[in-house]
Amino acid sequence: MIPTSFTQFPTSPLTDTSVGRGRRLWWPATTAAAAAGFVLVAHVLDPNQAGNYPTCPWLAITGTFCPGCGTLRATHALSEGHVVEALQRNPLTVVAFVVMVLGFMRWTRRQWRGEQRMTAAPAWMLYGMFWLIMAFWVARNIPGWTWLSPA
Repeated sequence: MIPTSFTQFPTSPLTDTSVGRGRRLWWPATTAAAAAGFVLVAHVLDPNQAGNYPTCPWLAITGTFCPGCGTLRATHALSEGHVVEALQRNPLTVVAFVVMVLGFMRWTRRQWRGEQRMTAAPAWMLYGMFWLIMAFWVARNIPGWTWLSPA
């Protein structure tokens, strides 16, 4: 097999058949349990009430919002089904959650079938995500642009 790009590896699509499906699904199941625990804690301990969580260290030191400010409140809003409120708290978090859920589903399907990862994220995608986060960080701290603030 000739690789068509640097992100494709010439390996067999199936892993060693001696590894059982239960063992292959251990990490996806552990990841799902950890994510469910995070959402449960964010749902039960309302981040909108003062004192439930510490203040963001970046916000406390600089007085500006970091890209993650509002993530707990967005998670809390999503856990209650309030998508618009979550987008108001941190739109990047909502988009990241969608991307992570899709990636998790793809990973779990691949593990279920016993397939190996055939591609890696290309460099342009990683740089693009980095610059998107940096642009979001700057944009949410522009004076007058309160629509991106997590408050």
